[in-house]
Parts: sequence; C-alpha cells; structure tokens
Amino acid sequence: MKTSGRRSGAVVGCSVAGLVLAASSPFLHAADDAAFDGSVDTLRQRIEEQSRQIESLKQDLSRQQAVLHDMRRALDISGISGRGPAPAVPATVAAPPPPTGSTPAQQVAQAPVQRPVGEAPTRTDNRPPPVAPIFEQPGVLTPRGTWILEPSLQYAYSSSNRIALIGYTIIPALLIGLIDVREVKSNSLTAALTVRRGITNRFELEAKIPYVYRWDSSVSREVAAGSANPEVFDTDGNDIGDIELTGRYQLNDGGADQPYYIASLRFKSRTGTDPFEVEIDRTIRSTTGGVGLQTEIPTGSGFYSLQPGLTVLIPSDPVVFFGGISYQYSFKRDNVKQKTNEGDIELGEVQPGGAFGFNFGMGLALNERSSFSIGYDHLSVGKVKQNGETAATSVRIQLGTLLLGYSYRMAPNRTLNLSVGAGLTEDTPDLQLTLRMPITL
Repeated sequence: MKTSGRRSGAVVGCSVAGLVLAASSPFLHAADDAAFDGSVDTLRQRIEEQSRQIESLKQDLSRQQAVLHDMRRALDISGISGRGPAPAVPATVAAPPPPTGSTPAQQVAQAPVQRPVGEAPTRTDNRPPPVAPIFEQPGVLTPRGTWILEPSLQYAYSSSNRIALIGYTIIPALLIGLIDVREVKSNSLTAALTVRRGITNRFELEAKIPYVYRWDSSVSREVAAGSANPEVFDTDGNDIGDIELTGRYQLNDGGADQPYYIASLRFKSRTGTDPFEVEIDRTIRSTTGGVGLQTEIPTGSGFYSLQPGLTVLIPSDPVVFFGGISYQYSFKRDNVKQKTNEGDIELGEVQPGGAFGFNFGMGLALNERSSFSIGYDHLSVGKVKQNGETAATSVRIQLGTLLLGYSYRMAPNRTLNLSVGAGLTEDTPDLQLTLRMPITL
C-alpha cells in the first residue's frame, strides 16, 4: 500500500508539472517572437548603415575620378583605348567567408559590399587624340593657359636637271647650235623656334621664327661649244626667314566615333631676304644667252600671304585618320625691281599664283609613349602674273610628298618627333628631314 501511494503521488506530480509547462508555453512563444523581431530590426539597421556607406563610397569615387580627370588634362594623357595594353575586365573585392555557426541573417548583414577595383579608361575631354605630326598643321590644340615651346630643325635636298637648246633645227632630231646642260644641287637647313599658347581649350595662337641657311651648286656644260668641260658655280645665303603667325580653332566637340574639325588661319610675313634684292650676275653663262645666276640665295619669299585651312581628325580605335585642305593667297607687289650687276631691271607689278593644298594620312599609337604616322601632302602652285598678265615663262607647279612620322614621349612635358618626306614630283625636294621637340611649360 505504501508503494502504490508513492507511485500515485509521482504520477500526480508529473501531471502537475505537465500542466505548468502547458500553461507556460504561450509565454515561451512570445519570447521567441520578440527575439526574432529584434534580430530583424538589427538586420534592417545594418542594411541601412551599409547603404549609407555605399553612398559615401560613391561620392569618394566621384571625387577621385574628377581629380584623375584634372591630372590627365594637365599631363595631356589620352584616355582612348589603343594607346597601351587592353584594360582588364573590372575585378571585384572577394568577400571573406562568413564565420562558422552564423545564421543566414547574420551572414547577409556581415557580408562586405563588392566594389570594382578598376574601370576601363574613358576619354572625358573633348580634345582630339594626339598623333605623330608630319604636316605643318598640328592636330592637337594647346590646352587653355598652357605654353608650348617647340624648337625644330629641318633639312631639305633637291636636284634638278635642265637642258637648254640654243639654235635651230633643219629636220627633227637635228640641232644646229649649242646645247647647255645644267644640273643644280640645292640644300637648305632651317632652324625654327615655335611658341604656342592655349587661349581656351578650343583656340590657340602660334608664332614661328625661322632661321635659314641655304647653299646651291650649279654644274653646267656646253656641248658643241669647243669645250665639254663642266663648270661649277657655288652660292649660299643665310638670314632670318619669313616669320609666321597662326590661329587655330576647334569647331566642334567630336568624340570617340565623331570627327573633329579644326579651322586655321596663317599669316606669313616677308622678313626674310627678298629674292628681288639678291644680285644676279648676268655675265655668268652669257655665251649661251642665259640670264645669269644669283650671287646669294634668298631666305624669304618676298611676298605677304594668308593661308586659311581646315583640318579633320577621325578617331577609329586604334588608329586616327586625318586630312586637310588649304589655300595660300599671296598679295601682289608694285614697282618691283630685280637687282643685277648691270643695273636694276624694272618688273612692274608681280603677284605669285595661288597655292591650293590638301593632305591626308593616318596615325597609329604603338603604346602609351610612341606613335607612328604616314601621309601624303600635295600643293599645286599657280602661274605668276606680271603687270596683270600671266608671265611668259610661268607654269603651274605640282608638289607631292610622301611623309612618315614617328613620335616618342620622353617625359610628361617633352616629346621627340621625327618626320621623313620623299618627293614624288620633279619640282618637289627629293628629301625632307624634320626634327621637332615640343616642350610644355
């Protein structure tokens, strides 16, 4: 009986405990719900805090991009692709593994935001991409407030042959008289100092001061004159050349696939030695009726001129196509006199013919420091007019030159440019070598 009483008491105790647990279970569920609601609020707060951090990082990135843009413009670094190795695909910062035993909500809250490490370079300014210069007109304008000092040295060589037939013919290919064979070797060396100033990002002014040294050798031989020995006549001249002033203006913004248009206007003075002031020795070659040879070589043209032009650049990654047209108008001169050893010769009114020119080519950036260009330049010079009429001995001249150019950036503010020109017509210099070194101040 005692044993059964104890068992019944234990059963009653278990029942009472069960009732107590059953009665307290709603309070346990409420506590769990409160804890869950607190974790959700915490998660929301963390997400909002990370959103604010992301916005702050975006603002910092925008400021850094603006500073980088200013530095690129100050250093004149092109941002177009093709000027260096291809940019890698933007990488991201790898997220560290979540701690062991954390809940999914905690993993989301603790996961760092993935941000790009690098971006492909994009061109943010509206200036044309630089190319190795081969023409007189540069393609890239000087940035606003920047000075560029460009010393240059150019060498040109040309040779020409002339045969003068003085006499009369009885039948074709049979000449009675003298044959004058003349060969002329011309050399010129021009050292110039060019200064450019960027007035705005679209407008620049340029001044060029050249100093010219020229020397010629004329080899002539008279056939059927009793002697076939050649005669050599050497002459030279050196002085300042014609000073030039040029203004250039970029007409549009352009873009990665849009052309750039640059208008220019060049004024050329007559500060060099006037060809009409150089004395001609008329006693030289007088036996063949020639007009003689110059005792000194002029260094200037002797005429004021204006040359408007238009240059077009078309970026097409990784090359840049460029071309241009121009027209040079020379102002006429009155009361022109040619100086000779026998007295001055009255020439009256003289006006050189207009010169129409065009050029085209392409430039390729080999890497971020060097580039290569190839192009063709053509100039058609009209006939000279004397006293309102075309001169009897004047003809239209065609000058065609094939040009190759190389450019190497030695420092952020200094570049070395070399161009080679080969004459394709009889009147064009056989060889042109030009060395330039623009220095940004």
